[in-house]
Amino acid sequence: MSVLIVGAGFAGATTARCLAEAGHDVLLIDRRPHLAGNAFDHHDAAGVLVHAYGPHIFHTHSEKVFTWLSRFTEWRPYEHRVLARVGEQELPIPINRRTINALYGLDLDEAGVAAFLESRREPREPLRTSEDVVLNSVGRDLCDAFFRGYTRKQWGLELSELSAGVAARIPTRTNDDDRYFTDTYQAMPAEGYTRMFERMLDHPRISLRLGTDFEQVRHSLPRRFTVYTGPIDAYFGHCHGALPYRSLRFEHEHLAHTPRHQAVGTVNYPNDHDYTRVTEFKHLTGQVHPGTSLVREYPCAEGEPYYPIPRPANEALFKRYEALAEAEPHVHFLGRLAQYRYYNMDQVVASALALSQRLVHDYPLAGAAPEACADAA
Repeated sequence: MSVLIVGAGFAGATTARCLAEAGHDVLLIDRRPHLAGNAFDHHDAAGVLVHAYGPHIFHTHSEKVFTWLSRFTEWRPYEHRVLARVGEQELPIPINRRTINALYGLDLDEAGVAAFLESRREPREPLRTSEDVVLNSVGRDLCDAFFRGYTRKQWGLELSELSAGVAARIPTRTNDDDRYFTDTYQAMPAEGYTRMFERMLDHPRISLRLGTDFEQVRHSLPRRFTVYTGPIDAYFGHCHGALPYRSLRFEHEHLAHTPRHQAVGTVNYPNDHDYTRVTEFKHLTGQVHPGTSLVREYPCAEGEPYYPIPRPANEALFKRYEALAEAEPHVHFLGRLAQYRYYNMDQVVASALALSQRLVHDYPLAGAAPEACADAA
C-alpha cells in the first residue's frame, strides 16, 4: 500500500480513483459500514430509494466535474424546487415574483417586484452577518417570514450571529424562476449515489475497508502519505478544543398507497414544527412506486458533524488547527470536515481532483503517467 485515504465520501472516493489510475495502491477506509459518506442511498423496507442522511441534490457549473463523474453514472435530469410553509400557504423559495404576489395578494410584474423589494429593504453596509444580507436584500417582513425562524432551528443561532456567507447562498429573484439552483448541470445519478460510488471504487488498485476507524490503524499501516477527510479537530485529538458543528436527526417515514405526498421535492418549515424541512424522494429519483417515502430533518447540537458553523470565532479556531495540518508531514486534509468549509458536493469533487493532480506530481511512481488527473483538475 502506498496511500491511505480516510473517508469514503466524495472527497476520499474521488481521490482514491485518481490516484489508483495514476498507479498508486490505495487503501480507503471508513468507520461507517457503507461507502458514499453522507450521500449514501439505499432502498428502504418498502423498496423506495431514499437518501439515508437527507436529500443530496447534485448541481454544478463545472463541466469538468460533471464529465468526470459521468464516467461512473448515467444521469436523470432534475431541477430541484422548494416550497416554504408560511401560515397556510406554501410559497416558492428562493423568493421570486410568485412568492411576493401570493404572499401579499399583488399582481406585480418583474419591474414591480424589483421596486417592491427596493421599498422594503433595509440597506446595510458592510454585510457582516446573515441578518445584514437578508435585510439588505428583502427587508424585515420577508426576513421574519422565511429566514429568521429557519435559521434558529437549522443553526441554533440568530441571523445576526451567523456569517454573511450562509444567507448569501440563497438568491432573491424578480422573475418566476422557482428552481432552487440555476447551475448549468442539474441531475441525479440514475441508479443512485451508492451505485455511482461502487463504480468509482471498482479498480484493482483500490482496497476498501468499511467499519474501520482511523484511530485503529493510524499508527500501524505503512504508507507514503495519507489523505484525511474526517474532522480536522479529531485528527489532532481536539487539542485546541472541539470545532463547533451542527448535526441532524432524520425521521424517515413510508406512506403506503400514497403515490405523491407533496407538490415538490422539499417543503421548508421556517416557523412551524421542530423540523426544518420534509423531502419526498420520488421527486428526486423519478421512481415509480405505489407508495412514497419521506424524511424530516431535525437540527441538533449533538451527533454526527454535518455542517461547520460559519462564525468568526469558529474560523479563528479552525485556523489554529490548519496551522497544525500544514506542519503535518505527508498528510493532506480534504473536504468539508477536514477543511471546515460549507462545501457543496461538486466543490468537494473539484478540490479532490485538484489535490490528486498535485499528489501525483509530488509522489511520483516509476513508469506512471504524471498527468493522470490533469484533464479533470
